Amino acid sequence: MSVGILLLTHSGVGPSLLGTARGIVGPLPLKTAAVEAGFGEGPEQVLIRASAAMRELETGAGVLVLTDVYGATPSNVAAKLANLGGRVRRVAGVNLPMLLRVMNYAEQSLDELVNTATAGARNGVIVDHA
Repeated sequence: MSVGILLLTHSGVGPSLLGTARGIVGPLPLKTAAVEAGFGEGPEQVLIRASAAMRELETGAGVLVLTDVYGATPSNVAAKLANLGGRVRRVAGVNLPMLLRVMNYAEQSLDELVNTATAGARNGVIVDHA
């Protein structure tokens, strides 16, 4: 059993991140899916697709939902997923370093992956004064 990873983002973000991660890592070690919230699309439609994706990803270890912007539709829908049952954790601010870090620690539990994801995002931001 391993944690499922759902990227719940605005249009174009999640699939691009997954495609890039696959290009770097190869086959991803965790079951993943991307659900996009289309511009002008209501949260109800996004929730239907996201809950279907979550059911596919859930193997008993929970689902880590990575969203792009806290407080926006994808993040708000992710919060509603937790109310549908199952083990769900949400982390906002998804970026490529975060996703790669999660994939490199595929053996971790859901709670451990939350910490790994946030550390990957923070450590991936570097200010270079060159």
